[in-house]
Amino acid sequence: MSALDITEVAKRSGVPASTLRFYEERGLIASIGRRGLRRLFGPEVLERLALIAMGRAAGFSLDEIARMFAADGRPRIDRKLLAAQAEKLDKTIRELSAMRDGLRHAASCPAPSHMECPTFRRLLRGAASGAMGARRKRTPRKP
Repeated sequence: MSALDITEVAKRSGVPASTLRFYEERGLIASIGRRGLRRLFGPEVLERLALIAMGRAAGFSLDEIARMFAADGRPRIDRKLLAAQAEKLDKTIRELSAMRDGLRHAASCPAPSHMECPTFRRLLRGAASGAMGARRKRTPRKP
């Protein structure tokens, strides 16, 4: 496969051209030249973008993802970092599962009032104590 211009990379990867330019500025991807005003990329950029997308979906920052590539562009993935991120995801899953279960109970609770339901009151105490994993504000991510 020959060089792909930025429009073709955007179409094949689903990543907007503006994000591709941003990733290039951050050093996550590199163009191999230009055709007129359009950046050109090697076909391997599609696999690299897939790895970036996978990292983003797993909750890694762009800086963390950038460190997962060696200077030659090959993946150099820190297994301890992956394990730590998996633990964070497990914790989030537990918190969200508890929240889901509480919402389902509240939606179908037979008590005349939620405040009369022992299960709902227990959930309420848990929320007041922070046991339900209050969602922390996160700084917005760049594309």
